[in-house]
Amino acid sequence: MPSRRVLIKSAIALLTLLTASPIAVQAANPAPVVATFSILGDMVERIGGEHVAVTTLVGPDGDAHVYQPTTADARAMAEAQVLIENGLEFEGWLDRLVNASNFDGIRVVATNGIKPIPFEEREGHHDDEGHHDDEGHHDDEGHHDDEGHHDDEGHHDDEGHHDDEGHHDDEGHHDDEGHGHNHGTFDPHAWHSLRAAVTYVNNITTSLAQNDPSNASVFYLNREAYVAEIEALDEEIQRMVDTLPSDHRIVITSHDALQYFGQAYGLKFLAPQGLSTESEASAKQVAGLIKQIRKGGIKAVFVENIADSRLIEQIANETGANIGGKLYSDALSGTDGPASTYLKMLRHNSTTIVSALGD
Repeated sequence: MPSRRVLIKSAIALLTLLTASPIAVQAANPAPVVATFSILGDMVERIGGEHVAVTTLVGPDGDAHVYQPTTADARAMAEAQVLIENGLEFEGWLDRLVNASNFDGIRVVATNGIKPIPFEEREGHHDDEGHHDDEGHHDDEGHHDDEGHHDDEGHHDDEGHHDDEGHHDDEGHHDDEGHGHNHGTFDPHAWHSLRAAVTYVNNITTSLAQNDPSNASVFYLNREAYVAEIEALDEEIQRMVDTLPSDHRIVITSHDALQYFGQAYGLKFLAPQGLSTESEASAKQVAGLIKQIRKGGIKAVFVENIADSRLIEQIANETGANIGGKLYSDALSGTDGPASTYLKMLRHNSTTIVSALGD
């Protein structure tokens, strides 16, 4: 017959096993989350850690402007508990995919709460030569006072709800979803502001905590660490850009995706294409850029990872400007590239711009 000591040890071992098993089950069954594109996917992974299994629809170097969802995407959506989207009409194909997949989880618009740049401010800015002395001071972009504060953890309680997302009546027809893309009222590329990124992170954290309250404390701790890195990088980039002379702050890129970055750090971004890579540059826009490059002595232009580089290369050839490097605009690089995470992307873009435009 077992001794009393053996029985006690056995009971303790059994209790330990029973106590530990919920944790083991939780770690083995992370919450399925869908992020619409790679930048959001990286943010979700940073906050959720081992407690989320992230499916990213538009992967590294992918162009969300022209993306066409697949049947695999619909399956992932059907299984997802949380959907993270950018909003501001960036993912023009998403509502149809949501409807076709019968997604019924928490749908979160990551840009809720930011101050977006109106689309009208983009109109005609390709030929208004050189007026950038008031572009993008820290006090008029993203506003630290409403974007950077992250101690009000519950203030996004309406962002995960999906009961008002009822505009999905044209089910499942994905073959034309990328065409005729129109961003609408606002510039959607708000992730290029690190201050706006804090709002993204807050919204994502709140949704993950809402979906999985048992791990909410982990998500909020991860958020605090992530926000600290974001704020440190914001200061680092400002110091880098501050080294540029005032007449070396015009940046020519393929499509008009980096205005939030420009407003944050005092740079003027010009592009032959509009907000979407689907838009085509007019001869007038290209001629205006060439004239401005020559007049302003702009020494470098930049290609993008998601855009065809031929037009920028043509502009460089006609003006004598150098190709200053590749910027990552709407997607991260692959894991072996220089922009494999959101923070690496912002740091890479900053160092590339400053290195090419500096003396």
